[in-house]
Amino acid sequence: MIHVIYVKKKWFDLIASGEKKEEYRELKPYWQKRLLKFKKRDLLKFKNGYNKNSDSLIVEFKGYTIKKPNSLWTEIDNIYNDCYAIHLGEIISWDK
Repeated sequence: MIHVIYVKKKWFDLIASGEKKEEYRELKPYWQKRLLKFKKRDLLKFKNGYNKNSDSLIVEFKGYTIKKPNSLWTEIDNIYNDCYAIHLGEIISWDK
């Protein structure tokens, strides 16, 4: 299964470069419910914004943990609180 996650260009570019290995989401019921559906063999489709013609990356899903985010890789308001850290594997494809 492929799960779509929308990100800003800054984060998209860091994921595409291989520098950013985690994507963060706040501890909210929406993400809790959604992440419970993710399986180890699933793929993540990162879209650079909401435009239907935006670049996208297909990346391996390597699980998730709850932890404090890396302040260089997030815009979450309070970096001292725990969040969902979605672990990213290899880039499978890049649609430009």
